[in-house]
This record gives sequence, C-alpha cells and structure tokens, in this order.
Amino acid sequence: MKVKVISVLDDNYMYLVIEESTRHAVAVDAAVPKRLLEIIRKEDVVLRAILTTHHHWDHARGNEELAQLFPGLQVFGADERIGALTHRVTHGQELTFGAIRVRCLFTPCHTSGHMCYFMWEDDSPDAPALFSGDTLFVGGCGQFFEGTAEQMLNNLTQILGTLPKDTKVFCGHECTVRNLKFALKVEPENEAVKEKLAWARQRDDEDLPTVPSTLQEEFLYNPFLRLTEEPVQRFTGRTEPVEVLRTLRSQRDNFKKPKERPNPQAMLAFDWGLFGPLLEKK
Repeated sequence: MKVKVISVLDDNYMYLVIEESTRHAVAVDAAVPKRLLEIIRKEDVVLRAILTTHHHWDHARGNEELAQLFPGLQVFGADERIGALTHRVTHGQELTFGAIRVRCLFTPCHTSGHMCYFMWEDDSPDAPALFSGDTLFVGGCGQFFEGTAEQMLNNLTQILGTLPKDTKVFCGHECTVRNLKFALKVEPENEAVKEKLAWARQRDDEDLPTVPSTLQEEFLYNPFLRLTEEPVQRFTGRTEPVEVLRTLRSQRDNFKKPKERPNPQAMLAFDWGLFGPLLEKK
C-alpha cells in the first residue's frame, strides 16, 4: 500500500492510502475535500471509504461533501458526532479494503470517541502503518480534552505502545518541532531528542513533513512514552507513570503557548477608530 501525506489547514495532515494493485483508496481524516479530490485525480484512484479518527472539524469536516460526491461512500468512526458516519466501529474490529487490512484501536481521551487505525497488508515486506490522529504525535501526545491521564496512559502503553516497533506513525498534526523543544526541556541530555529536533527544524525550514516516524524512534525521544525513565521522572517530580504523564501534559500545555493572533476585523476597527467612542466612555 502507498500512503500519500497531504498537508492541509494550518498544521493538519490527512492521508490517502492506496491499494496499488486495484487503484482503490481509503482516506484518513478527510478535512479538505478540494485538496483530497486533487490528489485522487492525480493518482487516478477510486475513493472507497473514509476513516475518521475523531469528530473535530479539522479532521472530519469534509465527510458530508465527499459523501454527496461519492454515493455509497463508507464513512467509519467511533463517535456519532462524526459527520456522514455510515459505520460505527469498535475496539479491535478489523476492516478489509482489498489487500489492505485495518484494525481499529479505541483511544479515548483527546475526545471520548477517538479511534486510531492500524493498517497492513498480509505477506508484504513493508512496515505496518498507524494513523494516530490526535492521540500520538511525533514527540508528543494529544491534549486531554474529554478524558483523563489514566485513559491516555492506557492508550500509550497498552494499546499503541505494544504495536510492532517498526510501525510507521502517521499523526494528525505537524507539531514536531514544538513537541521536541518541550522534550529537550524534559531531557536536556537526551541525544536522540537533540538529533531529531535538528532534523525536524531542517524539514520545517524546507516546508517538508516530519511524518512518518516509527514507534521504535518514538520510544527514544517522546517523553510521553518514556514515563519510567529517570530524567523524565526527575523533571516531573513524580514516579507513578500516570502521575508522570499527568504532570507532563500539564507542563506541555503551558509550554511557550503561541500568542493569540489579533482578530483581523478587530484590528481594522482599531485602525478606523471605531473603538474610540467605547474607549472614551470608560
């Protein structure tokens, strides 16, 4: 199978997975239909299904439009909030698209209905692929919007962390440089972090994606997969893995938050003096 990495929106990734013998394809997190259609035409493939990791608009907003364009299109996910959903999947459920095999891995926390997708082809020399959405990133993990540290610990250690080490990790966002800057704060002496950060910065300068990584690599530099390592525990002041994880996530949430961009309309209003009367009243 061939995976097309498609950069969309501010820092999102969607993917087109192509079965090369039949030229049939499956999309993962089809957020921008126009861009996906361009790739479908360029690759000359037939879109058979969409796999949606979670309901957030930047991962699922293209589902309805694509379902209208492709009658009979199957849309898989684990959350009823996902638009145009036709098949609600459960943990461990396996799907087949030609030679492509998919195992659904339920990873609630970022959202209560988050699903990752593990893909492979039998008798293929290629490494399997994990589409991890907003659960596991290169060098990081997702925010706990609708879940707990206990859930994320289970996701990372019992579900995703036990996959084959050569598994290629295709995540939902390009946030590798930011993640690794934080990882370097956690483990300033970790050479794997330093090397990966230098590489990621170079990729960023060249406007190239940092996906995929591999699960084996993630265990070397991703602090959220290194909860039992002494430097990570020392940074958090905790030793219980769930408490280490909880503290790491809290620290990451507050790590160099990007400044909010001013609202363009508000800036124009200031330029035009429209806020003058309101400010004078105060």
